[in-house]
Amino acid sequence: MDKEKAYALLRQDRWRVIDQSSLGPMFGALQSFAMDDTLCTVIGAGQSDPTARSWVHHQTVVLGIQDTKLPFLSDALEVLEEEGYRYIVRNSGGLAVVLDEGVLNLSLVFPDSEKGIDINRGYDAMWLLVKDMFKEFEVEIEAKEITQSYCPGSYDLSINDQKFAGISQRRIRNGVAVQVYLCVSGSGSERAKLIQRFYETGLKDGTSKFTFPTIDPEVMASLSELLGVELSIQDVMLRFLQSLKGFSGEFYSSALQGEEYGMYEMYYQRVLDRNEKVLG
Repeated sequence: MDKEKAYALLRQDRWRVIDQSSLGPMFGALQSFAMDDTLCTVIGAGQSDPTARSWVHHQTVVLGIQDTKLPFLSDALEVLEEEGYRYIVRNSGGLAVVLDEGVLNLSLVFPDSEKGIDINRGYDAMWLLVKDMFKEFEVEIEAKEITQSYCPGSYDLSINDQKFAGISQRRIRNGVAVQVYLCVSGSGSERAKLIQRFYETGLKDGTSKFTFPTIDPEVMASLSELLGVELSIQDVMLRFLQSLKGFSGEFYSSALQGEEYGMYEMYYQRVLDRNEKVLG
């Protein structure tokens, strides 16, 4: 990791902060994807400062496109419905992820400069930010693939080989959104059991030309479980803002402004239409 390059992404002159972590159950995950696409577009065009966004979604499973190729998809989706979960398909890569009121999601949205932000640099910036947020705990937060977790990837964040977060990226119109989900409270293994059942039901011991993870629920945990401290979304939000301030010195709170609303409506309609098409 080139720490200086990653820190340079965090050290923006000003950060715009959009906090959507307490909007409640009516705030849907498709709205989040439309938000980040809107922010990528305006930031990529130089019409907004780099933006940090936080959000929470209740009882939602976010699927990747590959998940929709499960041979028994409708049966697998029934498993989610029976457990009281909504589901949507996201517009970036990856596989199924569980979001609920104990999971805090963060996006850092930057302009993709002329030289371009290489993919690892964005991931490293988010990893460094998360490490900074929990620096007083005597633990090592590693970034490496936890193969038997749900949505495994090379930037899974773990403590003692138990995953509590995953980082992804979305690039659109000269903007880069680096996103992380942090399992703050609750049971990481219970969330993993839900996705384990989803895949077992969707595959039914059959074969598929796509590869899906074989999940071991014990390799996943929440930060509260790993750190032995009862953390809330509000606690972690405070850590997030303090870390951001430490890097930049200035940030301000802001909702969407002016023309951004129209752009958001356009992107929201696009993700709605796409989901209807993919899920029939």
